[in-house]
Amino acid sequence: MSIRSEFGKLAAAGLVISLLAGCTADRYFMVPKQDLEALNTSVINQGEQVVRLENRTDENFQALTRLNEESTKTILEAITEQIEKPACPPAPKQQACTAGQSDPKNNGRADRLKGKVVVGELEKFYLVGPDLIYDARIDSGAETSSLDARNITRFERDGNNWVRFYVPVPGADDFVTLEREISRRVRIIQSSTDESERRVVVELQFMIGNHRQQAEFTLTNREHLSHTVLVGRNILRDVMLIDVGKEFATELPDKLPAEENGDQP
Repeated sequence: MSIRSEFGKLAAAGLVISLLAGCTADRYFMVPKQDLEALNTSVINQGEQVVRLENRTDENFQALTRLNEESTKTILEAITEQIEKPACPPAPKQQACTAGQSDPKNNGRADRLKGKVVVGELEKFYLVGPDLIYDARIDSGAETSSLDARNITRFERDGNNWVRFYVPVPGADDFVTLEREISRRVRIIQSSTDESERRVVVELQFMIGNHRQQAEFTLTNREHLSHTVLVGRNILRDVMLIDVGKEFATELPDKLPAEENGDQP
């Protein structure tokens, strides 16, 4: 057998295989070949429509979002305009304190309980007349109040018994002379001894806090004692209450009164 004849056989066999393969492929096509181009065109058109719908949906969503934001902003601005912001009241101006100056509105202070002045064991005591301020000891154990007096001299004036005495000036080695009519005399028994002492009693005006009063005081030398003035039960009774846990519970006014006419000779 020649090479040409062999080649011819092989070519014929290949042609037969190709024809068989072509027949087999045509048998499994669901769509005819002539309709493939129309089908492809339809698919492309549908894809383009889907893309256009997606783009339109995105645009509509963005437009709705912007509209919602603008509406919210408009509502918030309207609320802000209708509601006023709370404003704090201006802080009161502080008055500068100057040494040696006092508040002219200070009229003194004295707390009261059931109408009675509450005092501590020590209080500022203003003696009206000589205008002297002492630290007074408040003592409910003493019956009559007492004032430190020196050079006590009795004398008669217009048929009445009077007394002249000196009272010390606080913080100075000086004295002020006072004259008062004698109210009475009392006999005082010293706690340290059995001896008694008769003391002169006079009426004096005084202030504790903003409370002003006139009361009896015995005159005696209290130089050896810690306080110039002793406030006893004759003043405390029905007028004052002692808070033993306090000192200087009251405050004298800045403008202290002068002695009323007729109290001084």
